[in-house]
Amino acid sequence: MKENVLISGGAGFIGKQLTNLLIEKGFSVSILSRSDKQNTYDISYYKWDVPTRFIEEESVLKADYIIHLAGENIAEKPWTAKRKEEIVQSREESVQLIYEVLKKNHKKLDAFISASGVGIYGALNGEEICTENMAPENDFLGSTCQKWETAADTIADLGIRVLKIRTGLVLGKDDGFLNKLIPIFKFRLGAALGSGKQYMPWIHVDDLCAIYLEAIKNKNMTGVYNAAIFDNTTNTVFSKTLAKVYGYSIWLPNVPAFLIKMALGEMAQIILTGRRVSSEKIEKTGFQFRFVNLEQALRDCLGK
Repeated sequence: MKENVLISGGAGFIGKQLTNLLIEKGFSVSILSRSDKQNTYDISYYKWDVPTRFIEEESVLKADYIIHLAGENIAEKPWTAKRKEEIVQSREESVQLIYEVLKKNHKKLDAFISASGVGIYGALNGEEICTENMAPENDFLGSTCQKWETAADTIADLGIRVLKIRTGLVLGKDDGFLNKLIPIFKFRLGAALGSGKQYMPWIHVDDLCAIYLEAIKNKNMTGVYNAAIFDNTTNTVFSKTLAKVYGYSIWLPNVPAFLIKMALGEMAQIILTGRRVSSEKIEKTGFQFRFVNLEQALRDCLGK
């Protein structure tokens, strides 16, 4: 009988790619969805609604593993006080709902694997290398990720192996943040943002999905892992490389930071700040990234 993986947020960019990989590797997949969807041979859909505390419990009870990707998109809307609350609550309360089902039914999983973000290290712009042992920052990004991970840790109290995957900027085909840049760079209007010196820890979506698969298979993996390439990619380097893939050199000046702040408010820190992130811990498990060269990764995503 196939092992079953339940994915929250399975209809999103990463969730779709991960679902395909898991099916290819012989797993059956269940997906928690807020809307009715038709089951397929390999995928079962279950309803849940976090604000009303509703979940079809069978989804959890049949699962061998849960991969928790659900959460409001942190960069989708301006960070009003209400939006910030929605971002945090979507991460905390969704885990709480799953926790309650597990506890009530004395259900044991082989692993609970939660997404997190490298934003936990805060809005930095220095040369410091961020490792999994660093303390979280208290800015909005840092505190949000910290609360996300703290919620996941409650699952460990049930005697379940818990992993938290701190993800960088995910590069993929036809979706993700790269999709928003394509129209600008395709028409040769690309430029670095702010100082351009801010680091951009990135990862190809195929490598990210492979890390989740490794977290399932490697029973010795537990705790926190960074999921980003450790290199010297700054916003300037990223912008120049993306322009190169499109066959030109950047000719426009950097977009001034004050314009970005005017447009995005506090959310501008996502763009104007960055951090260098170590990948040593995940690589010590024996995991090997397929895409370690930015240009190669971009060409793969863009079919260039």
